[in-house]
Amino acid sequence: MARSSSHTRRPRTALLGMLVVPVLALGACASDGAADDTAATPTAGGTGATGGSGGTVTLVTHDSFALSDGILDAFTEQTGYRVDVVQPGDGGALVNQLVLTKDAPLGDVAYGIDNTFASRALTEGVFEPYRTHAAAAADSAAHALDSDDDGALTAVDYGDVCMNVDHAWFTEKGLAEPVTLDDLTKPEYRDLTVVPNAVTSSPGFAFLLATIGAKGDAWPQYWTALKDNGLQVDDGWSDAYFTTFSGGGGGGPRPIVLSYASSPPASVPEGGTEPTTGALLDTCFRQVEYAGVLAGAQNVEGAHALVDFLLSDAVQADIPGSMYMYPVSTSVDLPADWASWAPLAEHPFEVPSADIADQRQQWLTQWSETVIG
Repeated sequence: MARSSSHTRRPRTALLGMLVVPVLALGACASDGAADDTAATPTAGGTGATGGSGGTVTLVTHDSFALSDGILDAFTEQTGYRVDVVQPGDGGALVNQLVLTKDAPLGDVAYGIDNTFASRALTEGVFEPYRTHAAAAADSAAHALDSDDDGALTAVDYGDVCMNVDHAWFTEKGLAEPVTLDDLTKPEYRDLTVVPNAVTSSPGFAFLLATIGAKGDAWPQYWTALKDNGLQVDDGWSDAYFTTFSGGGGGGPRPIVLSYASSPPASVPEGGTEPTTGALLDTCFRQVEYAGVLAGAQNVEGAHALVDFLLSDAVQADIPGSMYMYPVSTSVDLPADWASWAPLAEHPFEVPSADIADQRQQWLTQWSETVIG
């Protein structure tokens, strides 16, 4: 749980333990701104296990990227390319770094750019066109960004960014759980909610978009009401979920957190049968995460192979359990408990991508002035 910034989305894979990969130094361009192990069939973008030319493909992604042990090893066995992973930060920080370093890119492929930040990366010329040859290409295209005319981004997964609650906390306090966005502004929920920063976090920005979709031009007044009701804003999703949220394992004080509709299955205790957290499905925004070949990539052939590999059955089947997002491929099975504990919202709030592209900076500036001060 998805998106960045999605799960996380999302910022989210640490729910089951993150793949620990050393982060390469970002140098002078750095900024403070904001499955199984089954080998997939080599795709047209790669050279195959016997024909791989060797070398390294560098994947730049958000700090919640993780795949199960052996998945990236299978890619190496199939293509001859070893994968190095660079993780500059949350989804928003990822986009910032890609833009700042576009003339000397941090790697060959970026994964984790979501539909809330993608138009900025496209406008800045971060990616070069590449249309995948993977078998799941049509499934991916169903989630294509409507402003991506050149086909620079390949949809890999998606999920709903929603408020989550700690069932045990509310049961212990004898307090009814909130249901809607408006509930979060009520006095009984004062000082109970934490969200990640919308400027630096893709899930945080996704939630801002949910409120824009719900409230229209009145969204600043809604955020003022949240702030007046004791809202806490953390830098990123990981801080909010694992440190401040009472149900995130860190013993935090706040029982309402922004996360994903697919987060609750990770809260099933050892030996338990049901999750201890739940998602509020009337508060959601749908996040789609993309991969793309970076303009100026040193290993273009390897980059094509890796983008294709992200749509392989091996990766797509692994995404729900390792990154708690829905795979775009319709040919892989979802975990059995997702129907009960990780359903998608029936009516997520929406904002046209053209509006996001045109007004993102204005919205973020106004959000920061309203909420951060």
